[in-house]
Amino acid sequence: MKMKKTRKFMVLAGLVGMLALSACGQANNTTAGSANNTPEASANGGGNAAAVGESVNYEIIGIDPGAGIMKATSQAIEIYGLDGWKLIEGSGAAMTAMLDKAVKSEKPIIVTGWTPHWMFAKYDLKYLEDPQKVYGEAEEIHTLARKGLKEDHPTAYEFLDRFEWTSDEMGEIMTAIQEGQDPAEAAKAWADSHADRVDSWTEGLTPVDGDKFKLSYVAWDSEIASTNLLEYVLETKLGYDVESLQVEAGPMWTGVASGDVDATAAAWLPLTHADYWDKYGEQVEDLGANMTGVKTGLVVPTYMDINSIEDLK
Repeated sequence: MKMKKTRKFMVLAGLVGMLALSACGQANNTTAGSANNTPEASANGGGNAAAVGESVNYEIIGIDPGAGIMKATSQAIEIYGLDGWKLIEGSGAAMTAMLDKAVKSEKPIIVTGWTPHWMFAKYDLKYLEDPQKVYGEAEEIHTLARKGLKEDHPTAYEFLDRFEWTSDEMGEIMTAIQEGQDPAEAAKAWADSHADRVDSWTEGLTPVDGDKFKLSYVAWDSEIASTNLLEYVLETKLGYDVESLQVEAGPMWTGVASGDVDATAAAWLPLTHADYWDKYGEQVEDLGANMTGVKTGLVVPTYMDINSIEDLK
C-alpha cells in the first residue's frame, strides 16, 4: 500500500515538473520573441527616443555645409537638447541617394528636407513637427537682381519681375530631371507645354539681339529647375545669350551684390538665407517672391513611428 502511494506521488511530482518546464519554455519563447521584435521596432522608431536614435546611429543626413538649412539644423540640435546627435554634411544628391536606399529597404532615416522637392512626389514622407519654430514658418523663394539691372537690361528685368510659379509647376520639371531627362531639355519641354504661362511673363517685351546675361544658382533640384527654365525663356523668347553659374549660396549672393552676376531666382527668405540677406540685402534689388509656401525642416519616411523633433530627445 505504501509502495502504491509512493509511486502515485512520484508520478504526480513528475507531471508537475513537466508542466513547470513547459511553462518556463513558453515564457522563454515569449521573451525571445520580444527580443527578436526589438530591432524591428527600433528600426521604425518604436515611439522611443533612444530606439530612434540608435536605429539611425544618432545621425541626421544633411546637404552642403553652406546651406541655411544646415545652420538651422545645428540650432535645432542645440535648442531641442539632442545631445550626441550628429549632422552629416554632404550634398543634396548624396542625401537623396541615402534616402532612396533607406526607403527601398524600409530602414529608418532622418534627413534635412525642403519643399518643393521631387522626393516628396516619389516617396511617402513627412516633416517632423517643430514646436520651437527653429525652421520658422513657410518661406518664399525670391528673385534678386543686381543694382542697375533695370537700366542696363530692361527687357530681362521686366521678365524676371513678372516671373512667378507654383511648386506643382516646378515639380513637373524636377521630376523629369530626376527620371533622367537633361535639365535643359526638361525646361524646354515644360515651357513648350505651358506656352500660356510663358506668354504671361513675356507678353509685350521687346527681344534683344544676343545681349549677354548672367544668372547664378545653388545646386538644389528646385533651383536647377527654375534656372534652366529662366535660361530657356531668356534665350529663345527674349534673345539673350545666357550664362548660368552653379555656385554655393555665399558666392551666389556675393555675385549679385558685386554686380558680377545679373540675377538669381534662388534666394530662400526669410530664414534659409537670412545671414546673406543681413549682409548683402542693401546691395541687391529684391524683385519679390517667385514662389510662396515653401518649407524646410527635418523629414522622415511615414513608416517611422515619430512625429516631432521633440521625440528625438
